[in-house]
Amino acid sequence: MWSLKNKIFYVAYCLFGKKLPYSRRSKVAKKIRYFFGKKIMKKVGKNVNIETDAVFNPNVEIGDNSTIGVKCEIIGSAKIGSNVLMGPEVILYAVNHEFSDKNELIINQGYRKEKTVILEDDIWIGRRAIILPGVTIKKGTVIGAGAIVTKSFPEYSVIAGNPARIIGNRKE
Repeated sequence: MWSLKNKIFYVAYCLFGKKLPYSRRSKVAKKIRYFFGKKIMKKVGKNVNIETDAVFNPNVEIGDNSTIGVKCEIIGSAKIGSNVLMGPEVILYAVNHEFSDKNELIINQGYRKEKTVILEDDIWIGRRAIILPGVTIKKGTVIGAGAIVTKSFPEYSVIAGNPARIIGNRKE
């Protein structure tokens, strides 16, 4: 939940930290974004990299050595394990609009119940992948660029497509 402290640090992050250079170009920028991440998110592990223009919130937990990529968006709650790599523009959605009542305008129906997105350890997510509410990405999974992940898959899967499907297995 957003506390006053979270809001103040998030405004400061948006005004100052969010637009700093890429981490590979500036160690100072990486440290500043990490500082803001620790002040805003529920849990931040060691050596976490939050790239430029990333959007996140206080309902995010992230483990050691993980990266939130350039222009990534985490909408709602997410539990991100250790050694997770997110390419640019990845989106994690834990919330979605309600639209079940056909007699009511969608805009008036609000939101569905939030379902946490879970990313286990040792995952690589390619550019512009979208992960929908309630999905668990299992240990060792690789997600291809542009994939839309609507359900969970077994450990060490290689998945891609719209909707995402298994195209390989890292253990074979």
